[in-house]
Amino acid sequence: MKAMETFELPPAIARLLKARNSVRQHYEGILRKQGSHVELKFTLDGNLVGDIGEAIAAELFGVTLVAAKSTEGIDGYAADGRTVQVKATGTKRGPVFRKTETRAHYLLFSCLDFENARGTVAYNGPEHYVTRHLPETFSGQRMVSRAQVRRAAEEVQDHEGLPRLQVDWGGRGSITPPTA
Repeated sequence: MKAMETFELPPAIARLLKARNSVRQHYEGILRKQGSHVELKFTLDGNLVGDIGEAIAAELFGVTLVAAKSTEGIDGYAADGRTVQVKATGTKRGPVFRKTETRAHYLLFSCLDFENARGTVAYNGPEHYVTRHLPETFSGQRMVSRAQVRRAAEEVQDHEGLPRLQVDWGGRGSITPPTA
């Protein structure tokens, strides 16, 4: 089993998050002056979170991304030519899957902490260990819980995941093992 790896988000993404947090603080001040208790979160939407996940997969794991929607269920190719599905979340939820004809060989699932500009590779291995938690028939989308992802990650052998590339983000690219 591969341990989850924690990493700092690339500086370009960290700057985006800092700007988002600045906008949130600005409007929090304005709303408080107006006597409002509304909290605007300026939540990053699913498309942006997915794009961030794919960008990280390309940079940290060398995934060659495919054109958007060119192959449903496939986001890119690993260095060995096998297919990769990339999932990312900025919430406490697990990855969401659509019913597709094609499944990828690898799955990379990252949990992103936008408050601290950090991420965790929660799953790096064969996609089938995770997708077997999906019902055989379903329509729309289905989520695999984080607990199910953790159980699937325990099954992944060291040789089954994608190797992580060494990336220098000006001292911000190190990956650290999880804290117990």
